[in-house]
Amino acid sequence: MTQVEQFKIAIPDEALDDLRERLMRTRWPEGETSGDGQSLDWNQGVPLAYAKELADYWQNAYDWRAREAYYNRFPQYVTEIDELPIHFIHRPSRHEGAEPLLITHGWPGSVVEFHKVIDPLADPSSHGGNAEDAFHVVCPSLPGYGFSGKPSTTGWGVGKIAQAWDELMGRLGYERYFAQGGDWGAAVTSAIAVQNRGRCAGIHVNMPSAGPTPEARENPTPRDQAALDGGRYYQEWGAGYSKQQSTRPQTLGYGLVDSPMGQAAWVIEKFLEWTDCDGHPENAVSREELIDNVMFYWLTASGASSARLYWESFNRAFGGSGDNTVKLPTGCSIFPKEIVPTPRSWAERRYANIVYWNDLDKGGHFAAFEQPAVFVDELRRCFAVMRR
Repeated sequence: MTQVEQFKIAIPDEALDDLRERLMRTRWPEGETSGDGQSLDWNQGVPLAYAKELADYWQNAYDWRAREAYYNRFPQYVTEIDELPIHFIHRPSRHEGAEPLLITHGWPGSVVEFHKVIDPLADPSSHGGNAEDAFHVVCPSLPGYGFSGKPSTTGWGVGKIAQAWDELMGRLGYERYFAQGGDWGAAVTSAIAVQNRGRCAGIHVNMPSAGPTPEARENPTPRDQAALDGGRYYQEWGAGYSKQQSTRPQTLGYGLVDSPMGQAAWVIEKFLEWTDCDGHPENAVSREELIDNVMFYWLTASGASSARLYWESFNRAFGGSGDNTVKLPTGCSIFPKEIVPTPRSWAERRYANIVYWNDLDKGGHFAAFEQPAVFVDELRRCFAVMRR
């Protein structure tokens, strides 16, 4: 199947009834032993008191049917690439001269991350921009995530996804496009640029992946030290999920697919650690949006299949052996609460043609989710440099 078919999210009532029943029957662990007992303490993970608040909200206040209708306002499609159904949002612009823009999410995100930026990117004249800033926006769901199909064989790592995304853009009639991403989306976007199959004209990433320079290791500047400290903290305290998902995703999947609170805690913990939230994830992203994102995992039983991307791609984030230098025009926006806020001197070792760089003063890993207006402005400014 090479045709593109329209898609609408339509979750059966039985699935929502099952979710409510599972939430009511959650078997809670004891509370964390750290902290003073008076305030939320995330040192051992998602605090029990907050987890129970989420469960109560999810059961009694959250309205999936309203959210389903909200996300269905975006034009959605499915097409099969290498025998795998790929779900994607495709929001064409009404503006003449709009450039195609492919945006890729990561883990533990989904296309939900982009719900506040799709319309401003596609229709800038209605959202504080100019017609010449317009994009035809394409947001695919990664294989094994959300409403895309789940690979039944090995091989769907970052390199293969990059090839599939380029094929998708060609199938939509876009022979020239820009690409953007953060997290795994940055890896896929960078792989598209490395493969350079002829369609992609330039990229933007908000999480450039590059190691420290020798000078940074020997005599770090304050900027180097911030990145080194971020990397050290991540390895010591934040990378347990990655080790599990890159080695035993199947084992993890039994718990995530069976327990909605297990899935929610696994995802939302990272919104505390990786957002610019001043100690609480809901300072960066609303409770409703947090559950929206979890629902794209829960309703599609994607706990194991999403984790498997780590098993497929670990240490191969740019999609192949050999020269992984990114030679296409590249823009980078560095948000201060990124896991590792990469300095430009590091990035230049991997990205050989940086034409736009900006260090921001607010925001974190989920840039489009946390700081949508800033994110949109960054993409407009970056790709203005690369437009014809």
